[in-house]
Amino acid sequence: MHDLKSKKQKKAKTNRRKQEKQPRDWKKLFHRLLRISIASGSGFLLASGALLTAQMLLESGYFGVQQVRVENRMRVSEGDIMEASDIETGDSLFDLKLHMIGRKIEENPWIARADVERSFPDKVVIRVVEREVRAVIDLGYLYYVDKAGEVFKMLETGDQLNYPVITGIDRQYLLDNPDQTQDSLNLALQLMDELNDRTLFNLEDVSEIHYDQHEGLILHTRIGGVPVLMGKQGFNAKLNRLEAIYDDLEPRLLALKYIDLNVTDRVIVKLDVKRKVSRG
Repeated sequence: MHDLKSKKQKKAKTNRRKQEKQPRDWKKLFHRLLRISIASGSGFLLASGALLTAQMLLESGYFGVQQVRVENRMRVSEGDIMEASDIETGDSLFDLKLHMIGRKIEENPWIARADVERSFPDKVVIRVVEREVRAVIDLGYLYYVDKAGEVFKMLETGDQLNYPVITGIDRQYLLDNPDQTQDSLNLALQLMDELNDRTLFNLEDVSEIHYDQHEGLILHTRIGGVPVLMGKQGFNAKLNRLEAIYDDLEPRLLALKYIDLNVTDRVIVKLDVKRKVSRG
């Protein structure tokens, strides 16, 4: 039998290479450590210096608010916006909670949006978007409606009333059905947009826009309060048909019971017998 173990041990001894120990270059190693130490120390000193400088600037009031600029306001006074922001001279720019300041300013019913920004080193910029009134809605009390169809403010003494009045939606319905109410108001605003560019029959000829869940929109003419049935769609074509005969209709509005534009390609005019008799 061959002693394989002994042969492997002998072979391993004969094939092993002698490794000569190299002397360490202590000088080179020292220089490397010295460079690392200097770089680390420099970085630490720079960071410490930056933090110290920042702390000194903060404590000195360098970033304290010295000016607040309000942009894009028209109806709301700068004083009211400043009071709502609660920003005072000397407040640190870094301590201001911009989002909360903006939300506070938006509590004013005329402010649709308020964006607040820092302007270093010592200014704050407030950009507001004010609401544009498009109509008045009767919810038991009169409220303004903006161009986005949002009911935003109850009318007070001195507020203007020279806007189209939307009726047919009560306050409880608005609270119980906010999405349907929004759709109804958007439909009324769509009709108002169609009337804006008209020449023969436009918003100035309308005293009221009534919403009915089944019939849709019903205009009431400023002269005589005659109902004009508009439905829920196709407003452009319907107004075209009305304008085509409006010159003849306008002198006789006081004798009309209603005008129906919901029949395709026709204008149905119903006479009011009682009105006709009373004029005779």
